[in-house]
Amino acid sequence: MKRWHILFEDNHCLVVEKPAGILTMGDETGDENMVQLAMDDLKIRHQKPGNVYVGLVHRLDRPVSGVLLLAKTSKAASRLSAQFRERELEKTYLAIVEGQLNPAAGELVDWLIKDQERNHTRVTSPQTPGAKQARLRYRQLETLVTPEGTRTLVEVQPMTGRSHQIRVQLAHAGAPILGDLRYGSKIPLGKMIALHARSLTFEHPVQKQPLTIYAPLPSDWKPFVNPLLWEKFQTAGESTAESSNR
Repeated sequence: MKRWHILFEDNHCLVVEKPAGILTMGDETGDENMVQLAMDDLKIRHQKPGNVYVGLVHRLDRPVSGVLLLAKTSKAASRLSAQFRERELEKTYLAIVEGQLNPAAGELVDWLIKDQERNHTRVTSPQTPGAKQARLRYRQLETLVTPEGTRTLVEVQPMTGRSHQIRVQLAHAGAPILGDLRYGSKIPLGKMIALHARSLTFEHPVQKQPLTIYAPLPSDWKPFVNPLLWEKFQTAGESTAESSNR
């Protein structure tokens, strides 16, 4: 049984719901990855004997779930990559954090630097060589007090695209993402962290109309979310795109 789902597909784009724990693209581990899984799936469904094209235009960290946009042609890949590069699209994430953010809504602005060898990003000063500014908007949706501590559901909209940006900035603000042991969480969640790419709005690379694609919350989140909000994020926010072969 397939562990991932197609959210939207036409002749140019393939949008999938990436599960937590699966790589976006292949690396030295040789572990399964979404690009190869999508290629294999396309070959089977369309009965193609040779290789099929799947272009990667952005990435989600391995422990993150949610909307992942792939291209089915090189032209679409080029145009979609340009949208990511120029920040001409809108991404919304949901996160469950330990503790709360103060204020309950606002903007975080930090300077980040990445250690490439350790694959670790940290907050630094603007004067640090190689540091890059990172900005995001957030708002708290609900806070639950549990015997294990306070948990808060947060909506996040990154305005820059730095490596591990949301994870690092929320942790630096005193609210590490649940399960993110690398950046300060005390609660292990196996191969996942409680960060989910909820929606992506972009311009179709050929038809030019705006599309918004949503991914429902992972079932693993259910114990941490108020039942009313859970239902909202499972049923509301239907994708504004209809599958097309044009």
